[in-house]
Amino acid sequence: MTVDRSKSSKSRILILGIGNTLLGDEGVGVAVIDHLKAKGGIPADVDLLDGGTGSMVLLEPMREARRMILVDATADGSPPGTFQRLVPRFSTDFPPSLTAHDIGLRDLLDTFYLLGETPEVVLYAISIHFPQEIGLTLSAEVAAAVPLVAERIRQELRGA
Repeated sequence: MTVDRSKSSKSRILILGIGNTLLGDEGVGVAVIDHLKAKGGIPADVDLLDGGTGSMVLLEPMREARRMILVDATADGSPPGTFQRLVPRFSTDFPPSLTAHDIGLRDLLDTFYLLGETPEVVLYAISIHFPQEIGLTLSAEVAAAVPLVAERIRQELRGA
């Protein structure tokens, strides 16, 4: 897990990409973060966080944010590379089958909400075929979604 904190020690907006980069498309959330970092131009009040496979360590940066934009893979049966923007209020509002991580995003958010935290949360769920085979590259369909999701996030930041 790496946090780009060159902009501020306390973020107002957190963009958190979750995923296992050893499982190809399952690492798409991290790929979106990498794309945003590579293109630059992220506002000073935004932290980009490669959340890897998730863990309770993510609670601290989540608690520092007034707004979170989460990016994760979902095995929802849609064609790989399909993505949707959701505004979940509860973990039950997430797509029915977010892929498995050490600590799932749902578990992490349930803990976060139990702590009384209530920032605005947006989720970009990118459809993948699951289970994934071991590999470091994204499929062509999922790779094509990365710059599209990154641009949607940039649009949100401009309107934030």
